[in-house]
Amino acid sequence: MLKRMKVRANERALVYRNGGLESVLKEGTYWLWKREVVIYDITKPFLITGDFDIKMQNKSLADALELIVIKDNEIAIQLKNGLYFTTLGAGRYAYWKDSNPYTYEMVNLDELRVGNNINKSWFGKAELLRYLRVFPVDTYQIGLLYVEGTFVEQLTAGTYYFWKNDQKVDVYKADMRKTPMEVNGQELLTKDKAGIRINFYVIYQIVDVVKALIDTQAVERQIYGLMQLALREYIGYYTLDELLADKNTVSDYILKYATDKASIMGVALFECGIKDIILPGDMKEIMNQVLIAEKKAQANVIMRREETASTRSLLNTAKLMEDNEMLFRLKEMEYVEKIAENIKNITVSGGGQIFDQLKTMFGTGKAN
Repeated sequence: MLKRMKVRANERALVYRNGGLESVLKEGTYWLWKREVVIYDITKPFLITGDFDIKMQNKSLADALELIVIKDNEIAIQLKNGLYFTTLGAGRYAYWKDSNPYTYEMVNLDELRVGNNINKSWFGKAELLRYLRVFPVDTYQIGLLYVEGTFVEQLTAGTYYFWKNDQKVDVYKADMRKTPMEVNGQELLTKDKAGIRINFYVIYQIVDVVKALIDTQAVERQIYGLMQLALREYIGYYTLDELLADKNTVSDYILKYATDKASIMGVALFECGIKDIILPGDMKEIMNQVLIAEKKAQANVIMRREETASTRSLLNTAKLMEDNEMLFRLKEMEYVEKIAENIKNITVSGGGQIFDQLKTMFGTGKAN
């Protein structure tokens, strides 16, 4: 049966005869007799099916297609007109040469590090990101790169990209800022066997990341234990009264005791001290009683001192009045004035002696 076939500019026609590929038709109009025809859009990839290799035995089709083969340990970054388009994994991909805007950046995944030929702007693409291992290191951190369990190098601040492959890659990060540590609830015995609980603090900083993360296991726990040992040694030398009277000296002792030991772990100590000294309930009651007794004793001393001063003042006044009659009269008038301030009413009864007595009392007359 004869039929007319028109192939457009963006199309190619594969002509089959008795199930086998006979020819590839470009743009044009054709008359075909008893042929099977499949039309392909050349702006789209050529679909690879199970009989692809048989089709490629046809020279016309082999010349018309560009075949991209990506091995198991490779990926291809596909660029369209020079711009990122997608990322192709392992496999075979075929495109029509007459309409193929693609170029490729081939990547060997056996290489650990991402090469300079890979544009950093592509790292955010989801298709490429699935093949990447990403390790960000903040400005206050230093990273340690391990490959297959072996330390390779230090990493400064930045974002690091490694290809995903069979190699094990780890990045351990250390915070290089000054860090406070609480050493709370330490139950200790003083020199006089008083049981107390201490809350302590220390500020430390990692200054050698290799010593802190490679040569030392669990550096924070070791610093914590070092502070515990220093506290126990310090507290054991002092009685409770001595400790309460001068607890600030603990910082000097701890720094002196622990600085060299911490430096071996790559850590510097900057500041430490006791935040709280917590006494048991019965010890608190005893201390309160002692404090009350001390305050009462101080109050008694002050009261006796004031009484002594008052008595001495009265004695001096009496001596002066004994030698000076006028001073005696003035003091007498002072007391009479104070008494008169509290008198509101005077009731008079009896004879004229009352007036003479009042004159005498207020200093306006003399007693007979």
